[in-house]
Amino acid sequence: MPFTHTIPVRFGDCDAAKVVYYPRILHYCHVTMEALFERATGTPYGLIVSEENLGYPTVKLAIEYSAPVRLGDVVEMTAVVERIGTRSVEFRWEGRRRADGELAFVCRSTSVAVTMDDFRSTDVPDGHREALGAYVEPP
Repeated sequence: MPFTHTIPVRFGDCDAAKVVYYPRILHYCHVTMEALFERATGTPYGLIVSEENLGYPTVKLAIEYSAPVRLGDVVEMTAVVERIGTRSVEFRWEGRRRADGELAFVCRSTSVAVTMDDFRSTDVPDGHREALGAYVEPP
């Protein structure tokens, strides 16, 4: 089951070409990841980091842009968990312009579970595995 999150494009997101500056697209993916974790686990991502001492930094990233996103657009983000490994989670993020439904970008990322005090990889906790498992897309 995919997760959806809406992000309005703000003035500060755009570059001189009047389109969303590409690093902001990656920020949209991260904001959607935070929202996904909160929906799935019931705990805001910031509290997972600060109170559970667990983080999921991105270690691999690929993105393909197919249409511009401009100031005033609303981006409908869709997140799918493609795979949950022992210590990592693979995500797919799709951004569509709400006004016309056109696919603007697809991003695939891999995040690794780490303990925040020493930044060493650790197993994805069973509770997170179960919670994120609800967003795994069937083959």
